[in-house]
Amino acid sequence: MDCVVLPSRQLRRPLANLCRSCSRRILPRPSRSYASAASAQPDIYDVVCVGGGPAGLSLLTALRSNPTTAGLRVALVEAQDLSKTRSWKLPPDRYSNRCSSLTPTSALFLDRVGAWRHVRRARVQPYHEMQVWDGVTDARIEFEWDPAASQEKTKTKTIAYMTENLNLTSGLLSRIDELGGVDVYEGVKVEKITLGEDKEELDLSEWPIVQLAGGKQLAARLLVGADGANSPVRAFAGIESRGWDYGRHGVVATLELEGPGWGGDDMKIAYQRFLPTGPVAMLPMPGNYSTLVWSTTPSNAALLKSLSAKDFIALVNAAFRLSPVDLTFMHTLSSGQDDELSWRLQHTQFDSQAVPQTVVGVQEGTVASFPLKMRHADTYIGERVALVGDAAHTIHPLAGQGLNQGQGDVASLARTIEYAVSHGQDLGARMSLEPYNAERYAANHVLLGVCDKLHKVYSAGSGPLVPLRSLGLRAVNAMGPLKGFFMDQAAGNGIKFPSKLF
Repeated sequence: MDCVVLPSRQLRRPLANLCRSCSRRILPRPSRSYASAASAQPDIYDVVCVGGGPAGLSLLTALRSNPTTAGLRVALVEAQDLSKTRSWKLPPDRYSNRCSSLTPTSALFLDRVGAWRHVRRARVQPYHEMQVWDGVTDARIEFEWDPAASQEKTKTKTIAYMTENLNLTSGLLSRIDELGGVDVYEGVKVEKITLGEDKEELDLSEWPIVQLAGGKQLAARLLVGADGANSPVRAFAGIESRGWDYGRHGVVATLELEGPGWGGDDMKIAYQRFLPTGPVAMLPMPGNYSTLVWSTTPSNAALLKSLSAKDFIALVNAAFRLSPVDLTFMHTLSSGQDDELSWRLQHTQFDSQAVPQTVVGVQEGTVASFPLKMRHADTYIGERVALVGDAAHTIHPLAGQGLNQGQGDVASLARTIEYAVSHGQDLGARMSLEPYNAERYAANHVLLGVCDKLHKVYSAGSGPLVPLRSLGLRAVNAMGPLKGFFMDQAAGNGIKFPSKLF
C-alpha cells in the first residue's frame, strides 16, 4: 500500500484516508448536492496536474513509469470529458487538422516512458528532408542528414515525425490506463485555487488547494500547471507572462495531394516558404495527405476560411508557386482564385520538384485558424507550483517546436522530482524545483527569441534586409557543419531524460 508523505508538522489526530491504494480511479462529474467547500476535507496528493493535454499526460506517464516516483500519489484534473479522446478513431483517409511535429528526441522520450507503442503508428509520418526558401528572393536551404553522418549511432535519418495531437493524447491515456495509479478528475472545472489552512488535524497552510466544481478539494504537495496559455495555476502562483501578439493568424487544414510526394512514401519532404505576410508550410502525413500551417494576416485568414474548396486549393498551390505580388492580388478576390491561378501559372516559371506536390483536395471541415502569440512566464516555478508547456511559454509555429518544448519541460521536471524523492527532499519546495527552472528557462528563452527574430526578419518584403537574409540563408546551406548544428538543435538533441523508467 502506497502512502503519501505527510507535511512536516506532526499529526494531532490520525487521518485514516491518507493511505490509499494506487489503483487508478476515473471520477465522474459530481452531482449538485454536495457539502460546502468550507466543511470538505481535501484529498491529499503528492502531485496534482491541471491539464490533460500532451504535456500533462506525459508528465503523469513519466512519474508512474519510473520506479522511484511510482509510489507518489498523483491526480489529473481535466475540464473536458476524456472518454472521446480514449475512443478517438478516424478512417485511414481522414486526418485531424491539429497536428504537431515531434522531434526524434521527443519520440525517444515517449518511447522510454512506454507511450510511443500506444500511438497509432500508421497515422505517424516521419519526414527526412525539409525545403525552406525565401518567397521574395528564392534563396533556399535544404535540411537533410548527411548520408555518412546518418550512419553514426548519434544520428538519425528522420528529421521529425508528424502526427495528430489526438493520436498522441489518446496514446498517452492508454499508457496511463495500463500503468494505473492516477486519480483522474475529468469533465470537472477548477473553480478556484487557494492556499490551505492550519487545521487541528494537519497544517496545509502552504499547500495549494484545488477546488473543483461540485465541492471536491485536492491538496497538492506540488501543483503542476499544464493548463494552457491562460493558465489558472500560473495566475494562482502570481507569475506574470509577458510577450506580444503577432497580428497574424495560423490557418490549418488537411490537404490531399496528387501523389505521395517527390521522395515517395519512404523519403517524405516537408516544405516551408517565407512570405512577407508569414511562413506557409506543408508537412507530410501518411499516403498522399499533408497538413497545412499558414501564418498570415487576419484578413487573409478570414478570406481563406470563406472560399469554396476549389478556390482555397488554388490559393494554397499559389502560395508555393507565385510571387508575393501575385499572391497579394489573389487575396483581393472574393472568388475565382482557381481561374486566376490557371492563367498566372502559364506565365510563371518554377522548378516543379522544388515545391510540394499539387494540392487536389481539402478535407471538409478542417480549415480553421487561431491567433499567433509569443508569451513567456517570468519563472516556471513557485512555492509548490511548477509550469510546463503552454502554461510556461507559447511560441510562433514557424519552427514546429511548441509541443517539443513542452516535452522537454516534462522530461526535466520528471527528473527533478525523481531527484527530490530519491534524496528525501520535499518535492514541492521551491529549492527542490530550482534545477528544473534553471535547465528549461534559458533553453526555451533562446528558442523563443530565435523564432521571434526569424518572423520579424522574414516579414520584410523589401529594403536592405532582404538581400542580407538571402545571403545568410545561402551561406548556411553551403556550410555543412553549421547546417548540421541547426539540424541537431531542431531534432532536440541534448534534452535529458529521467534515469529510471522501468
